Formats: sequence, C-alpha cells, structure tokens
Amino acid sequence: MRAARFHEYGGVETLVIEQVPEPHPGPDEIRIRVAAAGVNPVDWKVRAGAARGVLPLELPAIPGRDAAGVVDEIGDGVQGVGIGDRVFGLGGLTGATAELAVLSAWAHAPRTWSNEESAGAGLAAVTAMGGLKALGPLRGRTLLIEGAAGGVGSAAVEIAVAHGATVIGTASERNHEFLSSLGAIPTTYGAGLAERVAALAPGGVDIALDTAASGSLADLVTIVGDAACVSTIADHTNASHLGVRLVNAENDSTLLTAAAELGRQGRYTPRIERIFALGQIADAHTYAERGRTRGKIVISLQSN
Repeated sequence: MRAARFHEYGGVETLVIEQVPEPHPGPDEIRIRVAAAGVNPVDWKVRAGAARGVLPLELPAIPGRDAAGVVDEIGDGVQGVGIGDRVFGLGGLTGATAELAVLSAWAHAPRTWSNEESAGAGLAAVTAMGGLKALGPLRGRTLLIEGAAGGVGSAAVEIAVAHGATVIGTASERNHEFLSSLGAIPTTYGAGLAERVAALAPGGVDIALDTAASGSLADLVTIVGDAACVSTIADHTNASHLGVRLVNAENDSTLLTAAAELGRQGRYTPRIERIFALGQIADAHTYAERGRTRGKIVISLQSN
C-alpha cells in the first residue's frame, strides 16, 4: 500500500510517499480502506521530535492518528460493525495517513458527513467531548472556550451548544463570523479578556475550556472563580499548579458514537478548512504548523 512516512525526526522534508507493508487488525481492532485522514497538531510535533521524550516512536513511522473510510478487515472480538461499513475513528499515535489503517476506536459515520468531514471528527470530537465532560452538565450554563476556532475548539462550540450551553468563544477577529455561525458569542483573546467577557455575560461565566495553551489559563480561573470549573486539553505546564483539570484525548468509541449521533441530528458538523492530496503531505504539515487553522486540515486519499 502507499503511505506517507518519515524515517527520521525533522522538518517536513522528512516526509515521503512510498510503498509499505499492509497492517492487519489485532483483537478488538478493525482495518479500513482510508478515504481521508486528519492532520492534527500532534502529528507534526511527533514528526519533528518535539514529543520524543514522552511519545517515543519506532521509525520509520506513518503520521496521523484519525481517519475515515470503509471497513475491509475485522479483528477478533469485534462486534457491531461489518465489512463495507463506513466509519471514522482513531488508531495509534501514528499510522492513519495511508491507504489502509487500523483503528482501535470507531463509530459509523453519519450519511450527512463527507469523507473529509468524517476524517476531521475523530481526534477533535473525543478531545472536545472529554474536555467538556470534565466540566459537568452543560445545559443552562455559560461556557467560555479559549481557542474556539480551531479543530477542537470549533467541535467543542457546536457540541456544547447542542447540549444547551451558552458559549462565548475567543478567536482572532477574522474568525468571529465563523464562531457566530457555530452558535457562539465571539470575542478576542489576550489582554482585557475578563472585561470583555463580563460585558458579554453580566451574569458571569460558569465553566471554561482551554484548547489553546495561550498562557491564559490563570485568567480563565479568575474569570470563572474556581479552578475546578476549568479544564484544559492543551496547557500541561500550568494545569497542575493552578488546580485545573487536564484532559488527554482517549480512543473512546462511546464518545465517537455520541459525536456521530449529534451529526445525524444536524447539530455537529466537523469544519474543514483545507483538503490536501496524499502527495501534498508536506504542504499539509507546513500549513498546520502555522497554527491558525480554522477547523481541521485533512488528507484525501480518494484520488491518489
């Protein structure tokens, strides 16, 4: 099969397209013929070697953690899915940007989602839902999301709105119309955030989710008034000493299924900013490293 790989840590020049052995699913895993794969910040950080201390890899490695496609092989013990089913989900830390990928968590893709939207849902959905779950019930509460226009942030906005929260989201001004379209009240990030939020929510903010690690975590605690009512999926450095809940993404089929159900109801649609072909993997990583993505970046393998 064809796949993107890197044989050493480094820049985007280490990424190559080559023939590699086909993977096969183990117990409780499935294999899909990949239609599209997501590009996430963790992908380029792993490729660059920034995470090698805590996330060591056996090289060469195929980048990518989430993908969507059609099931073509099923491991022992798997139930509720069949050959030919269209699914999206998560595999290991690597392995998704290839013609075939093994998933350990998955859900049936809503018919309303394209292959690219489905590929963009996996990691963003479980991360957003995990961060929101840590904050307790959402209905009737006011939620502040820092970094609301990115892949995880935009997913969190729609999911929280679907569950009855009033959402204030921070983003650059160019993304304010985008946030409004998702159902959030937009504001800018940075100095003066507390004053801007107070004007938008005179009754106060109940809970906050940080998806950006922008250095604002202490401000979020101050705005909400209780560190236990703040969660972060990004700021590992400051979470512990501030007492903020740190949430790591997990390969959880239950969360993926819940996201898919919201998709079927028309209340959550993964937002895709750019689609690249497999041969453009270096361009996709370069674009992702800019750090200003609205929604998700995906790799399409349908025309490769």
